Amino acid sequence: MKARISLPTQMAIGMALGIVAGMVAPDMGSTFKPLGQLFINLIRMVVVPLVLCTIVAGSASVGDINKLGRVASKTLIYYFGTTAVAVVLGLVFANIFNPGEGLNIATEGLKAKSATPPKMVDVFLNIIPLNPIDAMGKGNMLQVIFFAMLFGFGLSAVGERGKTVYAFFDGAAETMIKVTNMVMIYAPVGVFGLIAFTVANHGASVLLPLIKVIGVMYVACLVHVLVCYLPLVRVSGITIGHFFKLLSAPLMIAFTTCSSAAALATNLIQCQKLGASKPVASFSLPLGNTINMDGTAVYMGVVAIFVAEIYGIPMPFDKQFQVLATGILASIGSVGVPGAGLIMSTIVFTQVGIPLEGIAIIAGIDRVMDMARTTMNVLGDATGAIVVSKWEGELDPEAGAKFAAEQEGQA
Repeated sequence: MKARISLPTQMAIGMALGIVAGMVAPDMGSTFKPLGQLFINLIRMVVVPLVLCTIVAGSASVGDINKLGRVASKTLIYYFGTTAVAVVLGLVFANIFNPGEGLNIATEGLKAKSATPPKMVDVFLNIIPLNPIDAMGKGNMLQVIFFAMLFGFGLSAVGERGKTVYAFFDGAAETMIKVTNMVMIYAPVGVFGLIAFTVANHGASVLLPLIKVIGVMYVACLVHVLVCYLPLVRVSGITIGHFFKLLSAPLMIAFTTCSSAAALATNLIQCQKLGASKPVASFSLPLGNTINMDGTAVYMGVVAIFVAEIYGIPMPFDKQFQVLATGILASIGSVGVPGAGLIMSTIVFTQVGIPLEGIAIIAGIDRVMDMARTTMNVLGDATGAIVVSKWEGELDPEAGAKFAAEQEGQA
């Protein structure tokens, strides 16, 4: 019997072939794009029904609103704490390496639209869906989460009469996991198309002048993983090798698609394989997918210093503190705003007096930087699910291994 090549290995092969194809045939970028777009559409197709069913089933099985409150508060503490560290690291590395120092880039004629973050009260009010079906259709995950939790608690309160409905949602959640596994069969081809298109459209001529800021961004992200995530994983009792082995698929999806939403379904499954509690993972991962942006936080710290140096604008401590505070708040304030990375940067730039035209300078390399920040966002969400499960005393690697064996046996 021949050994089957694992999915992460297949995706790595697809990525390598995509890099080669993009370099060899840059004129075929538009030809490669549909292969990747099909994968993104397929993976996004499963996100809302998977999240809805798992949260309804999870909330109904918990049946304790006090426990949900604990999970929510611990999740938010983790998210805000790691985001603060991320912004600080971005600022520290930008100050050390000065990526914009001595760089002469023409900014005349460049324009960028400003963005105003919604008021915090509006953000919280918008969590409540006026129409749950419409929220699902638009993929508004916070609204879907809110409705699913309420429905789950209502289902639990019904008692015996709700068992049939609970069985439906629990079975539907298992079904969506299987559908996700089906979709992932196409992943290597999708990764090939996405990477080939990216390389074809962002060649060396675009990257070389700004290679320093790209390098600072990637190094800062790596350090954040080393000093923030990995110690938390070790404390949780999971080996680093096992952690990355199981998360390789969602991280590869995040890196190639630059979409946290696209990686959500696979991330949810893999975190359960690591032993994360199903109710905790079902709550924290969709929430983190919406508001936890550690990679974007690093990005904002780096590009704020970078663009300020290009324009010769001093960035004393008080302004850098404003970048820190605005970056943390913007992770929630930009909920529902497309293109979060660049949009959030305009918010920060406006706050500290950096010309918005600087956004146009980094727009050309945004896709390359987005690959790093999205991957770190997804990794941060997964780490949060593990940490909060441990914090709740519900992290069970043995149950995770059993779940993984069941998934493997049914594949």
